[in-house]
Amino acid sequence: MRYKLPKLRRVVLASPRGFCAGVVRAIEIVETLLQLLPPPIYVRKEIVHNRFVVERLKQRGVIFVNELDEVPEGATVIFSAHGVSPAVREMAKRKKLKVIDATCPLVTKVHIEAVKFAQEGYSIVLIGHAGHEEVEGTMGEAPHCTYLVQNLDDVERLQIPNPDKVAYLTQTTLSVDDTAEIVAALKRKFPKIVGPRSDDICYATQNRQNAVKALAKQVDVILVIGSKNSSNSQRLREVAISQGCPAYLIDGAEQIEPEWLMEAESVGVTSGASAPEILVQQVVQRLQELGAIEVVEFKLTDEKVQFAPPPEIKELVEQSNLVKELNSIEHLRTGQTCNETVG
Repeated sequence: MRYKLPKLRRVVLASPRGFCAGVVRAIEIVETLLQLLPPPIYVRKEIVHNRFVVERLKQRGVIFVNELDEVPEGATVIFSAHGVSPAVREMAKRKKLKVIDATCPLVTKVHIEAVKFAQEGYSIVLIGHAGHEEVEGTMGEAPHCTYLVQNLDDVERLQIPNPDKVAYLTQTTLSVDDTAEIVAALKRKFPKIVGPRSDDICYATQNRQNAVKALAKQVDVILVIGSKNSSNSQRLREVAISQGCPAYLIDGAEQIEPEWLMEAESVGVTSGASAPEILVQQVVQRLQELGAIEVVEFKLTDEKVQFAPPPEIKELVEQSNLVKELNSIEHLRTGQTCNETVG
């Protein structure tokens, strides 16, 4: 249906929004392997939680699996940005898989903290969402002494063998405000509880939530671009609503319901840390079709964080360059490449 909404005039784009450094790194790992290695390339779980990204990579031949028993022995497999447990890594060794680890370095930081606290004899309280891949991976580092809490009621029910020896960690993609409430409740219940040296909630999650808080004061409705299984995208919607601004989570422009915007003069747009910018531009185009005549950007802060690729990628790139050099030398000498059969 093509029609214009009676009041809609302005679109305000939150910044920062979209891809974080960990997501960029993970997707670049897959893109690099697609160029360097023959198919098939397997990825355990979704490389990042975004339907558009996953479908595009499927179209290029990437095979996504739920567990490693679906991967043939000796094949190449990528671990997703959300991380895996030691049990998954052990299974990969047994199957002689060539593993490329795309785990976000900030998730790896939480894993290292879990191991450290467990080795020091602490019971670990992990604040996170049951069933999320990041939570499963972190709990797998010390399953014998890790307790998951999702809300204040869980804290109230929590029983720890030694209340004087407790540490807490958090999933990286949580709501900053909700997590602060749970941490405060844990500190009241366990006065000697200790935490990580620095906040586990990632910089990108914090920045996007802060931007949405500020955006909610400027617009009538907020559209959050991201998939339903994206924790940080879900939290953005919740943060907007907590500020009194109606908000809707959408995968893309095709899911916009004009009824949401019928009384809106201004619409805020943001995107989760795994949602590509092309989806934002498609949403803006759709809002312009519905009547918006002004598009402005609201920038709260700049992000300059970058993560280096894993060493396995560097080695593959170096090997690839070596093969290219050898092919060039052989071609000059014989007129044939190293990959050709000499008769």
